[in-house]
Amino acid sequence: MQLSPALRDRSVGTETIPGWTHSIETGSTVDGPGIRFVLFLSGCALRCQYCHNPDSWHLKEGEKTDSAAIVSEIKQYADFLRRGHGGVTLSGGEPLVQAPFTRAVFHGCKQLGLHTALDTSGYLGALADDDLLHDTDLVLLDIKSFNPEVYRRLTGVALAPTLTFARRLAAMNKPIWLRYVLVPGLTDNLTDVAGLAAFAATLGSVQRVDVLPFHQLGSFKWNQRNLAYKLADVEPPTPELTDEVRELFRAQGFRTT
Repeated sequence: MQLSPALRDRSVGTETIPGWTHSIETGSTVDGPGIRFVLFLSGCALRCQYCHNPDSWHLKEGEKTDSAAIVSEIKQYADFLRRGHGGVTLSGGEPLVQAPFTRAVFHGCKQLGLHTALDTSGYLGALADDDLLHDTDLVLLDIKSFNPEVYRRLTGVALAPTLTFARRLAAMNKPIWLRYVLVPGLTDNLTDVAGLAAFAATLGSVQRVDVLPFHQLGSFKWNQRNLAYKLADVEPPTPELTDEVRELFRAQGFRTT
């Protein structure tokens, strides 16, 4: 893969791209391998019914910054992250809403010798150019349903762009951790889950599958913003259902959590 001359010649801090951030977490162990610096960006094209950060939907509700400032902050944690076999994860919101900013931050991270992970729905995967993906070591790909009608009802957008992005990642042999939020009555159809598991098996670069039980921890944010929360009466999935869903992925040879 060829990088553009401008990107090949950059050093840390030489490209400054404006961006909008939601929040930072400096000791995560659930957003990629090892100990992670997680930067949550503002802006998202999806309106997921179970979103736990509806305050990240709108770009300019976040804090304005730039890539050089973010890389400078990450640099303070670089030794700690390397010792913890971790790195930097960009999440959201949706980091590909701000693809140039994401690309610049990841390039700075690679200059610091840090592992990078992109946490994305994949819906805006077409905005991730080859330079950005070159500096992405891992993609945490959140495929919310394999049924196009359910996906649109759940998110407000089409499923197809996410599947196209998944295939593109597979063609690049880019490591993927597949994420699936299990919502009773919404994403618990076992036929749909089996279809997703079979699709994931065709990709060849999915290293593991995280089945994430639905919870109500973000519902208060919907109330604070006077948003109608459609899942207020939905209970978390039972351990039995969760394991049944995981078993469908295991049957395709995947390690699950």
